Amino acid sequence: MAVTNELMTMQRALNVVVGGTNLTREEARGVMEIIMSGEASGAQIGAISTALRMKGETKDEITGFAEAMRSFSNHVHTERNGLLDTCGTGGSGIHKFNISTASAIIASAAGVRVAKHGNRAMSGKSGSADTLEALGVNITLSPEQAARCLDEIGICFMFAQLYHPSLKYAAGPRREIGIRTIFNMLGPLTNPAGADRQLLGIYDKSRTETIASVLGELGLKRAMVVSSFDGLDEISISSPTQISELLGGTVRTYTITPEELGLTTRSLSEVIGGDANENARIIRSIFNGDDFGAYRDIVLANAGACIFVGGGADSLQAGVAVARTVIDSGKAAMKLRQLIETTGELSHVS
Repeated sequence: MAVTNELMTMQRALNVVVGGTNLTREEARGVMEIIMSGEASGAQIGAISTALRMKGETKDEITGFAEAMRSFSNHVHTERNGLLDTCGTGGSGIHKFNISTASAIIASAAGVRVAKHGNRAMSGKSGSADTLEALGVNITLSPEQAARCLDEIGICFMFAQLYHPSLKYAAGPRREIGIRTIFNMLGPLTNPAGADRQLLGIYDKSRTETIASVLGELGLKRAMVVSSFDGLDEISISSPTQISELLGGTVRTYTITPEELGLTTRSLSEVIGGDANENARIIRSIFNGDDFGAYRDIVLANAGACIFVGGGADSLQAGVAVARTVIDSGKAAMKLRQLIETTGELSHVS
């Protein structure tokens, strides 16, 4: 009988959305709870996500879905204050290297506590999990091991597949319909450690203000949602980037150019990456001081934003300067070695 009631709830939600009416935050949370519980059929999951996409997902709908997903997640229990994530949506269709992953390591080396959340590639050639694995990082830490890693060296990586097991119910329908839906936005909104600061890249610059507002509803203290005019879900060095900045519960939107960050505008083709091994090579070359070109510059832009959002600098420009110093001093390379060594050691600790 419970299943019948839940199915009727999904049917009512579909009728609401197909009719062009928005779900309330509570209704959206209830729909996602049904999905995460495995009580919705694949047809219903595909239908509701497609209908929401066609109507246009609201702040309340995205927030409700994210709240439910958070409640079903495996959590990392640690001090959340001043904790940064750099997880983005992906889906830009541009096969760049793993900029947010490199930026997270640099931010940690600058003294920002980082709980990096990420997954294997969904649309690109290499996700953060793939590239970190190629660098030698153990990506399969349990919540307890991740918390210890964070406490010991100031950074951890949380492999999304291990922390959101209930998403398996949506995996098939998502794959079968093959379009971007609300699920593409949820990963970056569901940090398992409850990070209260975030640099979040999104493929659609028309949604930066909405997503920044959602982050505020979810309790984040400070965040930047970025989307470049050339289609990157990163701060670009090839075009201006739109930024919606959350601070003190208020969202402010503006654009920034590479020159305003003290960087030179370069061709987008200069930041294209490859598979996991190639992206790992690029990151090592930046950290080892062997690369002073576009790869390094786009990492400086994004790592600078991470440092700024994480409280390690008073402006984006100052954050870029700190990131440059961290790389040139060898601290970034040292932090990567720490992450490799510590996650390797923790893999033998229950």
